[in-house]
Amino acid sequence: MNITTKFSDKVKHLEASAIREIFKLLAKPGIISFAGGAPDPNLFPTEELAEISADILRKQGKTALQYGVTEGYDPLRTWVKERLKKQGIFKDADEAIIVSGGQQGIDLASKSLLNPGDGLVCEEPSFIGGLNSFRSNNAEIYGVPVAEDGMDMEKLEALLKEHQNIKVLYTIATFQNPSGITMSLEKRKKLLTLASTYDFIIFEDNPYGELRFMGEDVPTIKSLDTEGRVVYFGSFSKILSPGLRLGFTACDKQLMERMIICKQVEDVHTNVLSQMIAYEFVTRYSIDAHIQKLREVYGRKCQLMMACMDKYFPSSVKHTHPEGGLFLFCTMPDGIDSKEVMQKALDKGVAFVPGATTMIDDKQSYPTFRMNYSTATEEEIEKGIQLLGEVLYEVVGE
Repeated sequence: MNITTKFSDKVKHLEASAIREIFKLLAKPGIISFAGGAPDPNLFPTEELAEISADILRKQGKTALQYGVTEGYDPLRTWVKERLKKQGIFKDADEAIIVSGGQQGIDLASKSLLNPGDGLVCEEPSFIGGLNSFRSNNAEIYGVPVAEDGMDMEKLEALLKEHQNIKVLYTIATFQNPSGITMSLEKRKKLLTLASTYDFIIFEDNPYGELRFMGEDVPTIKSLDTEGRVVYFGSFSKILSPGLRLGFTACDKQLMERMIICKQVEDVHTNVLSQMIAYEFVTRYSIDAHIQKLREVYGRKCQLMMACMDKYFPSSVKHTHPEGGLFLFCTMPDGIDSKEVMQKALDKGVAFVPGATTMIDDKQSYPTFRMNYSTATEEEIEKGIQLLGEVLYEVVGE
């Protein structure tokens, strides 16, 4: 029997994350990887978490190892809501849930809102995890290009006028993945005006927002929302540990009721032990002091990577200038396929993420690629960018 003929419409066209597939190529010894999206593991508070874990299992093991409630471990959930209130994000009409990583929040909201054929707008380029969630829910996905100050609002409005089926817009407005670009305050306000005019929901994905290492904070779209149109996704993955698989979502209570039911179907509840560990960490220690340490390290690495690119890359290869987060985006001259460049780079011992993986039509060729600066050491950044520069000179010349 050909089992592939039995696949559901929701999954039969999905491809494995190209980023995860790239990881399989990194088994070769000596590869310097700028392909991942992970935090620097040297910054994980391993000693503190080890002590906390042992304490919990000794003193509260029966709770930590038992089933939990779908909404989340109440002390952590309460802490999250209070923190979001201080940031102006959590409103009186809202509810919050602890999810198994920010990715699950995106998927729960997508399942709760999107019918097959509903329109969804996203930045282009965008986050592969979000794109695959929208694809799996059979949404009609429309892309809007990202300028230096965020999504092009004129092109967005033209798209909204052309397509009457658009129900949701997805954005990583702050330190966007993959570009590292931050949407301006003016554009955030314009986006809310368009959402009200054309009656759509905004998914604001903000896993990197606390990792600002230069420039001034820009208010979240959710904090500016007065109509309950914004669904907000946050994460502990980038500020504490991705392995704990903890995120959170805040939105209007009525939508949250649907998301809770969907989560009960998916996994019943988020890992209780992980939630308890996170809560103990944020109450025993200063999460803000820990985040400040991350900012300092990532800011230094980002500045180093950009300086090395300016030194070793051809002048025709441009890059973005992030003020925070984990990524920057490079653009080569038109007509060059970054997937082919990646193969040459791997031969040199360097890896990055080709631009095609971040686009709605990932079968086309694109002259762009994503670079991560958080995981590699400073020595690896210098060496890896120099090697990649040699490849780029071979491909694009000056």
